[in-house]
Amino acid sequence: MYKSPSHLPEDARVQIVETLNARLADGLDLHSQIKVAHWNIKGPQFAALHPLFETFAVGLANFNDGIAERAVTLGGRAYGTVRHVSKSSRLPEYPQDTTRDLEHVRLLAERFEKFLDGVRESRTVGEKLGDTDTVDLLTQVVTEFEKHAWFLRASLEG
Repeated sequence: MYKSPSHLPEDARVQIVETLNARLADGLDLHSQIKVAHWNIKGPQFAALHPLFETFAVGLANFNDGIAERAVTLGGRAYGTVRHVSKSSRLPEYPQDTTRDLEHVRLLAERFEKFLDGVRESRTVGEKLGDTDTVDLLTQVVTEFEKHAWFLRASLEG
């Protein structure tokens, strides 16, 4: 671990950096899956979903950056290469032959929910170790991606 401005003990910082890197791997994987959906979507809902998926990707890219920077601020490293992500992400592979609009919606909703499970787990680690700053960051992610998951699920109802 590197020197950090954090008041947290090093053993706590190690645990938090580890969980943040796990979320970074999931987040980078999810970002690439959202982009695959954005690029390949076809169907009657194209005009609404194509820009919505881009909004999701841009927001997630910002959160991924914040998560990586938090890990480094705590004295750790951020691991985010494609090869690292492919070994570490807990998300299922995205079926790249998918084109239909509502099939993309269903697949992304499932992945958003899996991503949120991990973010909540990491937030619990931060809570147990007294890292309110990491908890605040992860709460922002949860709030935003619960809303996105709701948008997707609402699109499937009817």
